[in-house]
Amino acid sequence: MSDYVSINFLADTEHFSAPSNPHLIEKPTAWCLATFSGRLSELSGGPAGSSLSLVLRLVLEAQKQNEPAAWITSRKSTFFPPDVADNGVDLSALAVVRAPNCIAAARAAEHLLRSAAFGLLVLDFGAEARLPLAVQTRLAGQARRNDAALVCLTEKPENLASIGSLVSLRAHAQAHQRQGRHFRSQARIIKDKRQGPGWSHVEVYRGPDGLC
Repeated sequence: MSDYVSINFLADTEHFSAPSNPHLIEKPTAWCLATFSGRLSELSGGPAGSSLSLVLRLVLEAQKQNEPAAWITSRKSTFFPPDVADNGVDLSALAVVRAPNCIAAARAAEHLLRSAAFGLLVLDFGAEARLPLAVQTRLAGQARRNDAALVCLTEKPENLASIGSLVSLRAHAQAHQRQGRHFRSQARIIKDKRQGPGWSHVEVYRGPDGLC
C-alpha cells in the first residue's frame, strides 16, 4: 500500500497546461528540467507526497522530451508504481532501481550517470539520507559532465541542513489544502548557486475521488 496520496495534475499531463483551468503558477518560475540539468539538487519535504508530486512533474517533462529517466530508491521508500502511473508517467519508460541503503543507492546513481544515457535521475533517500563528501563530489561531477539532472528526495524539516555542501539547489516542498479536493503545492528554493535563493514554484493539484 502506498504511504502517500496520489495527486493528479489539474493541467493536461501531455502539454503541462490546460486552456480552461491550468495549474496555477503565482509568478514566473524556473521549475523545469533545464534548471536541474548538470547539477546535484535536493528536494526535501514531509512524507505526505508534495515533493513526490513536484518531482514527478520533472519526470513527465523528461519523458515528453524523450530523455530517459530513472528512479533510484531504497527498500523503505514511498515509491508506489500505481500512484506514479496515475500521475501520467509512462512506467515502461522509467527505469526503477531498488537499493538496500543510501550508499548503495548513491553508487547506483553514479553508475547510471557515468553511462551518459539518462537526462534525469531521482535519488529517493527518504528520511535516512547521508552522502559523504567523496560521494557528493563524484555525483556532482558526473551530473555536470553529462548534463544530467540528479534530484535527491529527502524527508526532513526545512530548517535542517541539506545532504551536503555540494548540493547546487535545495528546495523544500509543502502542501496546503484549498477548497474541496484542490491542494496547493509549493516548492520554496532556499539554496540556488545559479539563480540565487528566494524564488518559489506553486502549483494546484486535484486530489483523487473520496479524499475529501
